Amino acid sequence: MRTDGRKFNEMRSLKVTRNFIGTAEGSVLIELGKTRVICTASVEEKVPLFLKDQNRGWITAEYSMLPRATQTRTMRESASGRVSGRTHEIQRLIGRSLRSVVDLGLLGQRTFWLDCDVIEADGGTRTASITGAFICLCDAVNNVVRKGLILKNPFKDYLAAVSVGVVNGEPALDLCYQEDSSADVDMNIVMTGAGDLVEIQGTAEGMPFSIPTLDRLIKLGKEGIESLISAQKEMLRDCPALPGK
Repeated sequence: MRTDGRKFNEMRSLKVTRNFIGTAEGSVLIELGKTRVICTASVEEKVPLFLKDQNRGWITAEYSMLPRATQTRTMRESASGRVSGRTHEIQRLIGRSLRSVVDLGLLGQRTFWLDCDVIEADGGTRTASITGAFICLCDAVNNVVRKGLILKNPFKDYLAAVSVGVVNGEPALDLCYQEDSSADVDMNIVMTGAGDLVEIQGTAEGMPFSIPTLDRLIKLGKEGIESLISAQKEMLRDCPALPGK
């Protein structure tokens, strides 16, 4: 058993509250164990300059952590005057992950902004952000579909992400912070509903790891992502434009 009593192939409890922020076109509070992230989707009727006159939309993301999302206070990046390399990396990961399952040519000349704000961090904040942001994006796109501004379903598939790693020599699913901070291998996996890989971020924190260990971690991550996507499908049954339809 692990530090929180889970089996090595067991996810933390998942809770998603949709329409958490009333002013946004899409919003959720996603809770994965003690990790909690507010994700909001906003629609802007223009695209970046590099997409001007290309008849394509855009999806992009911003990510941040509240000062007391962690055990000790972290200075706001806005106060320091710069965005950290870690934040840049996570924002780009969220954006390109979401773009991988959407036909941008069907969005029209508009941008969908996904803001992911971590209010409590206990490991897996970037993967929880991707899973929650996908639900937000579905709600925001369907909001535009209902207005008749998007005529065809732009979604190609569902999308979710999960962390895996090797903890005390054992492959483990959905690491909490205590496990993540001491893991021999730390990995994030992003995958579609069809089981196709979007991104793998994996690092040996100590000794290098083998290809068979990588295969075990991917298999473990796939099982976790399947459970997350099953939950997404249940939540999004009321959407007129369902992914993959």
